Amino acid sequence: MKNVKVLSLLLMGLSSAVFAQDLEQAKKAINAEQYDKAKKILKGLVKSNPENGKNFFYLGDVYLAEKETDSAAMFFQKGLAAKDKGVLNYIGLGQLELDNKNASGAAANFDKAASGIKKKDTDELLLIAKAYAKSEHPNYKKAIETVNKALLIDEKNPQAYLILGDAHIGDNNAGEAFRAYETAYDYDKSLLIAKVKYASINKSAKNFNGAIKLLNEILAIDKNFGPAYRELAETYYLWGSTDQAKFNENVKIALQHYEKYMSLTDYSVESRMRHADFLILAKDYKALETEANEMKKLNNVNARIYRYLGYAAYENGNFAESSKALSTFFSKVEPKRIIARDYLYLGLTKMAEAKKADGTYDEKIFEEGVAELNKAVEKDPVIASELNPIGLKMFKDKLYKNAAKLFEVAIKNPKSKNYLYDNFYLGYALYFDYNDKTSPKEQLTKADGAFSRVIEVSPTTQDAHLYKARVNEQINTPESKLVALASYEKYVKILDEKGDAEKAKPANKKGLVEALTFVGAHYANSGDKTKAVENLQKLLVVDPANEYAVKTLKALKA
Repeated sequence: MKNVKVLSLLLMGLSSAVFAQDLEQAKKAINAEQYDKAKKILKGLVKSNPENGKNFFYLGDVYLAEKETDSAAMFFQKGLAAKDKGVLNYIGLGQLELDNKNASGAAANFDKAASGIKKKDTDELLLIAKAYAKSEHPNYKKAIETVNKALLIDEKNPQAYLILGDAHIGDNNAGEAFRAYETAYDYDKSLLIAKVKYASINKSAKNFNGAIKLLNEILAIDKNFGPAYRELAETYYLWGSTDQAKFNENVKIALQHYEKYMSLTDYSVESRMRHADFLILAKDYKALETEANEMKKLNNVNARIYRYLGYAAYENGNFAESSKALSTFFSKVEPKRIIARDYLYLGLTKMAEAKKADGTYDEKIFEEGVAELNKAVEKDPVIASELNPIGLKMFKDKLYKNAAKLFEVAIKNPKSKNYLYDNFYLGYALYFDYNDKTSPKEQLTKADGAFSRVIEVSPTTQDAHLYKARVNEQINTPESKLVALASYEKYVKILDEKGDAEKAKPANKKGLVEALTFVGAHYANSGDKTKAVENLQKLLVVDPANEYAVKTLKALKA
């Protein structure tokens, strides 16, 4: 009996060691971004050792990383029943609450997880800190505070410094983050992800050579460490984006590194979707459409795949496929998962579908597209800067009504890099589209407002004054005529200050004839003989044979 008892204890010890080894393998797979491998290991552990709550927590956490919140919640709930470390699963549930902007609900769950902590335990504290840092609605200050509590217990814990680095990055403190990642690596040389993360800091600071050097050092240690290739890809992409002369060359290198990264993962849906995100950045829409169509064949496909397919199909001119994919995406995801770019592509797709064989638009479908673009800019005003080339194309095709509707969306962000030009072309489009018989006067008022905004941003842009004058002349009220007069006079003054070379340009010469004729006529008709003569004489300098100037001056001198 004694021998049987010893053998039983020995087997229990071996089982515990095997479990620990398997859990460590799962963690390594997660660090290497091999999510399917990690899930396979963890599902085996959940089945073979359901009494250990860590198995459930880490499995739920992988699903949480993949944005599969329902699956994550299911495993966290099941894990609560585990006798050993079941309370860890309150941390996962707490992060779900934090993701849903329920800070008090999150704190309540974190408190439950921490309530039974033994004096020298750090697991719960570190996982709570990690949840605060990686939530969709993070609290980096809380993450830092919680990690520091763990470091008081174990000041040489490498995982603590890794999480601390992530929290400092989120808190915009790159210096502290760099020190934390370095410390993590110093305490555990196998923690290559820490070195990847401080290479990423160099990348963000645009020290591209420094980042690449660090990443190559990692690959010299382990040539199969996937995240290093992903970071190399992102570094070369960012380098190309900041140096357009090297864009094509660096994006090509970036894509090669990303393909290598993909070959070293288990081609999990998550890693493939990260690849898809990168293909969007690299503008490789052919590859993106191919990848999205392949992912679409998988069982229980993640709805994000329809996003990628919608984007790629639009860029490749497959508008019907884009519309179908985006409609599927919008029907499958929670509203909070819809981003500004989703609305942008849905709007652009609708506009593309609205275009008829003769080049004009089905106005009802076009308006639906405009509505989606408005949602995009409301959600992320930066999107507005991307609308300028599309509006310009419509303007050049003389589709002024449609161009105006697009530019009305674009000017909703006053900080857009194209704000001045978008207002200019909005004013142009409204003015050129105006029809005395069919258009509302409000259209000219909008055009006047657009040119006024251009003048506010750039007071010496003479054409803004010229078109503001034309618009107000067409409004044709006593008040608008005075605005037209002031605008024409300002146009003349700006060109006088810019000198003869500017005034001699054909377009400006034509504008001067128009402006001086209006101003001279106004003063002649209002009885201000001195100003009338002054402006008409200027008109004759610009256009010596001007019949109106000659006749009016003669009449004024009679």
